[in-house]
Amino acid sequence: MRAVIIGAGIAGLAAALRLHQAGWETLVVERSPQRRGGGYGVTFGGIGYDGAERMGVLAELKRRAFVTRELVYRKPSGERRFALSGETIAATMGRKSFNILRGDIEAVLYEAVADDTTIRFGTTITAVEQDADTVHVTLSDGGTERADLLIGADGLHSATRALVFGPEENYRLDLGHRVAVYMLKQRPEGLPAETTGSISSGGRTFAMMSVGDGRTAAFFGYRTDGGRAQASLEELGELYGDMGWLVPQALEGLKTADSVYFDAISQMVVDRWSTGRVVLLGDAAWCVTLFAGYGSSLAVGGAHRLGAALERHGDDVLAALAEWEAELRPEAEKKQQLGRRVKGVYAPRNPLVLELTQLPLRLSSWGPVRRMIERKFQLAR
Repeated sequence: MRAVIIGAGIAGLAAALRLHQAGWETLVVERSPQRRGGGYGVTFGGIGYDGAERMGVLAELKRRAFVTRELVYRKPSGERRFALSGETIAATMGRKSFNILRGDIEAVLYEAVADDTTIRFGTTITAVEQDADTVHVTLSDGGTERADLLIGADGLHSATRALVFGPEENYRLDLGHRVAVYMLKQRPEGLPAETTGSISSGGRTFAMMSVGDGRTAAFFGYRTDGGRAQASLEELGELYGDMGWLVPQALEGLKTADSVYFDAISQMVVDRWSTGRVVLLGDAAWCVTLFAGYGSSLAVGGAHRLGAALERHGDDVLAALAEWEAELRPEAEKKQQLGRRVKGVYAPRNPLVLELTQLPLRLSSWGPVRRMIERKFQLAR
């Protein structure tokens, strides 16, 4: 059996690994000229943790995890407001979860599967035809491929979804926020190792995160539902120009950053993830968004479950896809619903709403409450 996988991100590489383990031949097609890295930090757990363990990559993922010893909430001027300890942060995550860069998840999956699949960079999909037995794929380099299954794991702006399921606007739910993330060339002196600093004010959030191995990520997230923001990185200077601490340094670093992820925060609400022998996976299918904080885990877990379903059903690909979606869709929809709820209180413009949303965090940083949480964490370990 053979699969063509569009997208060499987390979902695509995880699918390639799991299908190889199931005895499939795979071809991965990636639009970018080379493998990407960096990205923002995520909490990896849930079905992703279980899937990674069964695919044999969990130990390496955990080796690349980073620890946050302190999360400091600051005023717009940069003055310290309150902080959460590493123990308190760990207690909120659970035992089977850890923090890791999205790019490091991709790196681990790539290293695990690179010798067992063909990855064609600088190429994308341009046409799809299928019959009862085969999918015929035309690529931007002029080549054509035949497969038993086509997996569209090409992200939020999926070309596979557009070609087979219809235009992106038919499925996109805009959550009224935009995000910009990039990796700094070196950690600023004002950010101790293994710490994160965060500022929220007037519908804007800024964070700078020490993410291990001397690396630092800068994060800008802000509301666009007030009609102020335009889709341009240049607007960040205006939007964040009144903030202190490390914000001016992060704005300056944008000008020379090797790569910046900059996009609207949107969900994909797709009523059916497969049609015939074409299936969507990861953000192309659901995109729960960073508000839900589960996208990477759902991509890895979803890929593992897809491979398991294909193993169980043998040549009956359609039955495998139907079973897989019926099993996974409730989990994805639950996380999407969480993302929609969270977006309403993320980076509020109203200072009173901001205080109310941060009150539980401030209470958890208070001595007696913090010590109680830390004791529970120690006992859980």
